[in-house]
Amino acid sequence: MSDNIIALLPDHVANQIAAGEVVQRPSSVVKELLENAVDAGATQIRLIIKDAGKSLIQVIDNGKGMNPFDARMCFERHATSKISKADDLWSLTTKGFRGEALASIAAVAQVEMKTRKKDDVVGQHIIIEGSKFVSQEECQTPVGTTFIVKNLFYNITARRNFLKNDQVEQKHIIDEFERIALPHCDIHFTLISNGNEILNLPAGNLMQRIKLLYGNYMQKDLVPVAEDTSFLKIGGYVSLPSAAVKTRKEQFIFINNRFIKNAFLNHAISEAYKELISFQSHPKYFLFLELDPKHIDINIHPTKTEIKFTDEKSVYMLLMSVVKRALGKANVAPSLDFETSITSDLVTSSDKVYTQPKVNYNPDYNPFKNSGPSSYQGKETELQKVNKQNWEALFDGFKQTSEEEAQPNTRDQHAIEDLKKESVDYNVFQLNFKYIVTSFGQNVVIIDQQRAHERIVYEHYLNTKSEYKISSQQLLFPEQIELSANDFNLVKDLKDEFNQLGFDIEEFGKNSIVVNGAPSDLQDINVIQTIEGVLETFKLNTIDAKIEKHDNLCRAIAKNTCIRYGKQLDDSEMKLIVNQVLQCENPLYTANGKPVMMEVDLTEIERFFKK
Repeated sequence: MSDNIIALLPDHVANQIAAGEVVQRPSSVVKELLENAVDAGATQIRLIIKDAGKSLIQVIDNGKGMNPFDARMCFERHATSKISKADDLWSLTTKGFRGEALASIAAVAQVEMKTRKKDDVVGQHIIIEGSKFVSQEECQTPVGTTFIVKNLFYNITARRNFLKNDQVEQKHIIDEFERIALPHCDIHFTLISNGNEILNLPAGNLMQRIKLLYGNYMQKDLVPVAEDTSFLKIGGYVSLPSAAVKTRKEQFIFINNRFIKNAFLNHAISEAYKELISFQSHPKYFLFLELDPKHIDINIHPTKTEIKFTDEKSVYMLLMSVVKRALGKANVAPSLDFETSITSDLVTSSDKVYTQPKVNYNPDYNPFKNSGPSSYQGKETELQKVNKQNWEALFDGFKQTSEEEAQPNTRDQHAIEDLKKESVDYNVFQLNFKYIVTSFGQNVVIIDQQRAHERIVYEHYLNTKSEYKISSQQLLFPEQIELSANDFNLVKDLKDEFNQLGFDIEEFGKNSIVVNGAPSDLQDINVIQTIEGVLETFKLNTIDAKIEKHDNLCRAIAKNTCIRYGKQLDDSEMKLIVNQVLQCENPLYTANGKPVMMEVDLTEIERFFKK
């Protein structure tokens, strides 16, 4: 019996393992096929998907096509027309070069390809299933190439089960589609999903493409960036600081028309916006960097989205300075006008006599003097009496009646349960326009006003699914909102939920909606900002796929319609928030698990001051 334990893997197993590095989800297939179409010199590219790419991904291009031999060879691993020797890796001008994409896709799906070169009379039709070659025959087909990928991961059930729902997977596909379409404005791109045209991008310039993808409003938010040096060329657009948003969206960096992810370059752009936007805000940018391929290495990751530079520091400094200069030209920061004449107040006159200013003060004042009308040992003034009464009022809930009351008691939930038993007219005051402070027995309760109201609104909307529908207040002037393709599809998917919660929304043309009404209990809201904020929050929450759709939307609405820090509340508003939050099912935490309130025991305060 042999003792050997190491053996070669079967080809189909090795192919599936290798495919796992390249094909992670349907969007991975879309990326590879679109890049191949671009490399083939196509001027028109159509992407057709069904069930978010799980059932069908079809890419049709009018590129140069392939002859019978190349059509068969392109499915072999490490077979490529892009490079022939190792040195070619440092002079790449194409998207692909590894020769792994088609072989990897064919290993985990049922693939058909039709292709024809311009000079050929007939084309080639090839069928491959799970790396197994099925057939190759002649066919009639237009010049170019058509790839049909069916039933992705049909032979790897475990991998298919890890795919997200259609909405999430389609979002990833649209993201990859945008990353290819943005740098190639000279190509006409079309995206069709389940028979519906999602995006139609005719050939044009960069600004036209940005407006088609993200809405016409983007033009007023962007300023151009342009710099051309012997080492690096930079072009594109960056957003004004006033257009900064709370999430990292619409942030694109392309190196030689290839989308890349690089935290170092993102940091350079953030530094250019330093002190112009708040810490938690993020700019939008569409930046295109061009440099000699010998100065970069893109062969460090199978997806080719990561990159290394031979001189990363120089790229960082150039990018930061160029963005700063673009913002300066847009008059973002205040500047001094040295051509304006100095005001006459600063011009001296020989006829005017200047004297030293005099300061009036009481030479007999002594802050440590213990007698007189201002002394605390003497008679109190009316102002002192009022101040003393106000300070004593803060501690009305702390007065002890016996030594037993000063002993430590059970905290947190016990005190909250006592507060919930009855509706009380609490003594309240606002601290730093952020917290509501009240007292109960020996406890001081400090409530975060924004989180408390968020909890109240969340539970109010959450109960609508099982109990009632929120009434809608029709707007005097309906609001039209232009959305990106991803956001438009999200609104379509959530339309019934929005209507249940009081939003009257209708589709209005391509990637646009009209809001005819808003919930009647939401007063003085900016409808456009609210809808956009709700969509962004909803997308952030989808990272946790366990959140049910209605629950997620209620969280997003509560987050974007609750009162904010800095809002001054009167006593009646604070008392209403206190009573309502205490009647919530879980008054201690927001829906995302952040604390709403805390309590401080009087005995802890006394223990502190006895030190």
